[in-house]
Amino acid sequence: MKTETLRVDADTTLALRIYEPEGAVHASVVIGAAMGVRQDFYAAFAGWLAEQGFRVTTFDYRGHGDSLRGPMRAVRADLLDWVRDYEAVIACAKAAQPAQPLFLIGHSLGAQLPGLMRDTSAIDGMLGVAAGSGYWRDNAPRLRRVVHFFWWVLVPVATWLCGYFPGRRLRAIGDLPKGVIFQWRRWCLNPRYGMGAEGEKAQQSYAAVRFPMVAYSLADDELMTLQGIERLTGFYVQAPSRVETIAPHEVHAKRIGHFGFFRTAFQASLWPRAAAVLAAFGSAKVTGTTN
Repeated sequence: MKTETLRVDADTTLALRIYEPEGAVHASVVIGAAMGVRQDFYAAFAGWLAEQGFRVTTFDYRGHGDSLRGPMRAVRADLLDWVRDYEAVIACAKAAQPAQPLFLIGHSLGAQLPGLMRDTSAIDGMLGVAAGSGYWRDNAPRLRRVVHFFWWVLVPVATWLCGYFPGRRLRAIGDLPKGVIFQWRRWCLNPRYGMGAEGEKAQQSYAAVRFPMVAYSLADDELMTLQGIERLTGFYVQAPSRVETIAPHEVHAKRIGHFGFFRTAFQASLWPRAAAVLAAFGSAKVTGTTN
């Protein structure tokens, strides 16, 4: 693994980690992180993918993780800025291996943001993991019980007091810039999530996506429901897509949850399944829903 710094614009640089295979590169993979999750969370999975012949890039969005410069309260960024960051990382990964296909693995937010990109022509497929609409009525039952307090009390008050959302101290999501948490709040309160909150231009952007998609719904996900995952997949109206539901007992586990897929406990079960999806992109139809 090597670290790199990518300049996005005059005021923004991103911290990247590149995982190179020892032999020939079969394809490039960019991992888009979930909300509030640092890129080091994906390190073991990214290293394993590199061993399978993929050149893998992980990154932290601006104002977050290793890309944070200075105090978070001084960060001026929102989710559309994070879309631009994601685009810049994809362009960098494609430039490094222009002759090879490029795939995304989007964890939660990481599979939501590509629908807002200006150009997705470099992307040859996306695997979404625990990625669905964040609209509060699509949340898992346990989360719905506290969502009103979270969005109407905790987020506004804590962000006003600190100048950013202090999620680490509150044990809720993670630290987030003010512009990110308030825009995300607006998305989560809209029945059509980010596509609805951002208007017609966002709807057109999602409709322009053509790359194939596979979405993993984890049956015991404490945050995201199958309904929410199917709703997000439906936003990509022109993209060939398939939703697969995975239950813990299928991989002889007691729990997977929203974050478990990327843990080393699933190196011998779920990770090869993901690699097979990447290998199959472009060679087979990706349609329907399986359970």
